[in-house]
Amino acid sequence: MKIRLTPDKGIRVQKTKVNGVPVLILRPAERAPAGVGLLWIHGGGYITGMKEMVYMSRAADLVRNYGVTVYSPGYRLAWLKPYPAAVEDCYRVLESAAGREATLMVGGESAGGGLAAAVCMMARDRGIRIAFQMPLYPMISNIDTESSRDNHGRVWNTRRNHIGWRLYLRKNAKKPVSPYAAPAWQTDYANLPPCYTFVGDGEPFYAETLQYVENLKRAGVEAEASVYHTDMHAFDMLRDDDLSREAIGAFNRHFEYALEHYAGRSTNKFT
Repeated sequence: MKIRLTPDKGIRVQKTKVNGVPVLILRPAERAPAGVGLLWIHGGGYITGMKEMVYMSRAADLVRNYGVTVYSPGYRLAWLKPYPAAVEDCYRVLESAAGREATLMVGGESAGGGLAAAVCMMARDRGIRIAFQMPLYPMISNIDTESSRDNHGRVWNTRRNHIGWRLYLRKNAKKPVSPYAAPAWQTDYANLPPCYTFVGDGEPFYAETLQYVENLKRAGVEAEASVYHTDMHAFDMLRDDDLSREAIGAFNRHFEYALEHYAGRSTNKFT
């Protein structure tokens, strides 16, 4: 298991507050920033986790390898403040980054992937362009799917999923809600950013991840999901093995494609 909550030597870190939200800003230590800002949102089922998890995430690789500037928000967790606290915190950081970066992207893992999808929907609706989204194995459906129902996978499972949604949405945990709360309720996927994600075929979020990508594609949005044979949620962060290396390599290749094809599609207000 790989647990890293401190930066390596290739990353320079600024600890600050952005619009009242605690944030880690990661920049490359040995090269000039590339002019790409990435809002990367940590996971934890909406109820746990911390902004320092960015150091063990895919985002840290993007700082070192591509010169990306990463904004990791310490959003309010659901046991303290339920929806909409977390997504509004993340959006406030996005607004600040939009004024600084030539290209803006959004990503995250698990609940952070769910918040990433929700932030992209907010940004579209409120007038900020996002060039690319990377919601990895996102937690986006508060209603059981065929893969989240009766799931006993490693790290995350049905019982934990129900707890997370119950704390995040409280009395609305099993009801239709705003797509800003649970992005699977979105009905209009037009003009959302191009998307890449990956997910394990035995984990709870398998079905909702693939459905999200399919909905984007039906709306004419470029989107792709890679599927890996595992029931371990967040396996790329927790295992150092061939499967994780395969997923990381594919993620980096898709990010390189996004830099080449989507950079510049961001930050300007819609007119």
